[in-house]
Amino acid sequence: MDIGRHIALACCLILLAAPHGAAAEQVPDPELREVLRAAASEADSFGDRFDAEVWLTDMSARLERQVRDPDERIALLTRVHYEANRVGLPPELILAVIEVESNFDRYAVSVAGALGLMQVMPFWKDEIGRPEDNLIQVNTNLRYGCTILRFYYDKENGDLRRALGRYNGSLGKRKYPNKVIDKLSNKWFKA
Repeated sequence: MDIGRHIALACCLILLAAPHGAAAEQVPDPELREVLRAAASEADSFGDRFDAEVWLTDMSARLERQVRDPDERIALLTRVHYEANRVGLPPELILAVIEVESNFDRYAVSVAGALGLMQVMPFWKDEIGRPEDNLIQVNTNLRYGCTILRFYYDKENGDLRRALGRYNGSLGKRKYPNKVIDKLSNKWFKA
């Protein structure tokens, strides 16, 4: 992570910690602090503990509306970070895809039959000879979804819009890629 990104995330943390009206009387949630601390210590996809704490704290605040339980939220963020880094994609991009695909509902089922957070089509299980895989299970869904998106990103020579179109089955149309890129730039990458 570059120094500019560290500074931007540190500024976000300062703003999040700053008193605002009635919230000024509240103290940081000790349970969330401990969950963040434990996740940061176990997060092997982060460069160091500081990177983990900064990123998890920042993303946790952004995700709180959709995932209320702090333990579930931190576990999800840690896994998203791990799987995104495993395939060389920004974890914020994966968060944007998940928000557009399922709004963080791990039990989501589309009209086309796509399942889970990243709305993975079940036929992939048979295609790779793993019919027993459970696409509702977060780790499995993220592993499939991140791998599929990276494959399309490479296939499209780094053209994110076309990769997103392929991922969604809407190649050549701009609606879906624009939604993901809008979420990415206005929620997950904002400073």
